Amino acid sequence: MPIAPEYLHLVHPGIRFDAYLYGRASHDPTKRGRSVSTQLHEGRELCDRYGWPIVGVFDKDVDRSASRHRKGERADFEAMLDGIAARKCRIVVAWEASRYYRDLEAYVRLRNVCYEAGVLLCYNGTVYDLSKREDRKATAMDALQAEDEAEGIRDRNLRTQRRLAESGKPAGRPPWGYVRRYDPETGDLIDQVPHPTRKPYVIGMFKRFAAGESSYRIAQWLNSEPDAATRSGVRWDQKRVVEQLSQPAYAARRKHRGEIVGDAAWERIVDDDLFDAVQSILARPERRTQRDSRVRHLLAHIAYCGEHGDDLPKLIVHKGGSKPRYLCFLDGDTAISAPRFEAYVEQAIIEWLSSPAAVSAFQRDGEDAEAEAARLLAERLERQLSEARELAGTFDEETGEPRLSAMSLASMERNLLPKIKAAQEKSAALSLPVSPVVASLLGAPDVEAVWGGLQLEQKREVIRQVVTVRLHHAHVRGAQIIRPGRITMSFFGQPGFRGGSHLDRGSSLPRQGGAGTETV
Repeated sequence: MPIAPEYLHLVHPGIRFDAYLYGRASHDPTKRGRSVSTQLHEGRELCDRYGWPIVGVFDKDVDRSASRHRKGERADFEAMLDGIAARKCRIVVAWEASRYYRDLEAYVRLRNVCYEAGVLLCYNGTVYDLSKREDRKATAMDALQAEDEAEGIRDRNLRTQRRLAESGKPAGRPPWGYVRRYDPETGDLIDQVPHPTRKPYVIGMFKRFAAGESSYRIAQWLNSEPDAATRSGVRWDQKRVVEQLSQPAYAARRKHRGEIVGDAAWERIVDDDLFDAVQSILARPERRTQRDSRVRHLLAHIAYCGEHGDDLPKLIVHKGGSKPRYLCFLDGDTAISAPRFEAYVEQAIIEWLSSPAAVSAFQRDGEDAEAEAARLLAERLERQLSEARELAGTFDEETGEPRLSAMSLASMERNLLPKIKAAQEKSAALSLPVSPVVASLLGAPDVEAVWGGLQLEQKREVIRQVVTVRLHHAHVRGAQIIRPGRITMSFFGQPGFRGGSHLDRGSSLPRQGGAGTETV
């Protein structure tokens, strides 16, 4: 049966009890490990009192849950198990059972390794010999209670998170660009508001990305601004920029368990149109295969080899020789001088963007009305649901009963939420978003001047949105003339355009090539 530490030397006379100390904390907001330090301090006092030499201390599992719902593994717990299995200690000391485990599976692993190695377990000031039936039963009951407590904590947290989400209130860490306000007397959270110096950088991120700047360039810009430093002091990179651009909180939309559940109760930083435009760009399939946003060539991985299917790899740039060349990724037999190819394509794009056909192609007619109808339907349904939730939170003055029962509200949510989502998806599918950089070119008095002022990433973004370029074999190997059919260009609205299937409405034939020279 379990024994008190002061009697251990009587039960096991003449044995040196080399001790392991283990500490763990699920939540450590200060990141200083104070809770773990307190646990280990008590463990050291216990070992000193009874003459147990400390041969190992495991204190790195800070901010690490021990429940089955944990998101990260406990590296020090695993290292401790390895040491026990190697018989490097005779007793393991912790503050209480829940420090070792809040999961029956973890308990069984610790029990088995201690049993095999003949190592004792100590917590709550009591020593357990896991080779004995009574001690295994006692520790198993403590493990069961620890797991049940963890499940209870999780259930309460989930209910709280769901309640906060339904009311649109913030939870978790505030997004970069917001700051929290708390009641000075109670410490309760009041709301979150835009950070006075970081808000302009959030808006700048969205506007720059919507205008065609790459996440790499935006990260460089943010790193050059002292007021745009991250919380942790880590430099901005492409991944961090994309993570921020994906945050619905900036458009005052409340997210819960991966889904947008309604409007947030805090002030928006980014308006809906800008936020949705950025999400549309982030969702493009080609972004999933893009390896490097620090582009160096106008048409690399954008233009297609016309001798293969459009689903095959696109043209790459070969830098051998005096000048770079675009060539087919598969066999390299379709090639052209990079400067001439780029100059030809740029001139054709400028001509098309300067024409009435370009403006006409991006005008939304009947589809616009249908998309607007879907958007208005989604807004009406959202208002209806919001009113229902507000009604459920008020009570009749005479009867004291809720004006809308919880069961009725749940029924309305089950009915309305799928309809809202369907209407929003329909509106997005029918919309023909035009990025700011394309809009700046359409109908401009001097398209060539505007084009010349764009950065390389912005030009590439325009090409993706307005034209599909294909390079075909030369009519004769070594030919110096770009004959009709050598380069084909399918502009937005024309057959063969692949910039986005939901944008392609089809109308006229693709443009054929004109005069010029090439090097193969």
